[in-house]
Amino acid sequence: MFDTHELGRRPGALQRLSRTVSAPKDLGIEEVVGVPEGDSVELELRLESVMEGVLVTGTARASAEGECVRCLEPLRLDVAADFQEMFTYPDTDDRIRGAAAAPGDDAEDENVVFLKDGLFDLEPVLRDAVVLALPMQPVCREDCAGLCPQCGIRLDDDPDHHHDATDIRWAALQGLAGTMRDGEKDNMGGADAGVDEKQEK
Repeated sequence: MFDTHELGRRPGALQRLSRTVSAPKDLGIEEVVGVPEGDSVELELRLESVMEGVLVTGTARASAEGECVRCLEPLRLDVAADFQEMFTYPDTDDRIRGAAAAPGDDAEDENVVFLKDGLFDLEPVLRDAVVLALPMQPVCREDCAGLCPQCGIRLDDDPDHHHDATDIRWAALQGLAGTMRDGEKDNMGGADAGVDEKQEK
């Protein structure tokens, strides 16, 4: 929770904060990449008092861990997430808070986040911002070659790695050719020649 009492309610008042907080559980994309629970998250915040409440603008910086989607090796990457959220005073005049919305606009009401006794909880905002800043398909590096689709070896460890490609459609004929003796091939060739001579007569 962050306290806004020191900021006051005079519109235009500003307050800058630098805080280090512990990462909450499941801060990231499940089973893909995320900030480990308890790791440090550096916050740079700008609190601005406005008529409706407190406008919070900030940046969160942390280190995320995951697995490369190409080679499956563990990776660690720096993440910086920008965010902005309006925290509304509970006693804000309805004429101000709802000026842009028609009376009874439920969608507008759902988007309003209220201050509670001058305090605001940044965790939901932080969670959304970090998730959006993380890559959906993290890689250890941009040119990661990945794994061999046939044997699973990491290709970056053996750049010359390859398999001789065999077309399974020709496998049976290759086996037959390997069992034939040179003489059999010649006899077949002679028979063909004889047939051609008879056809000519």
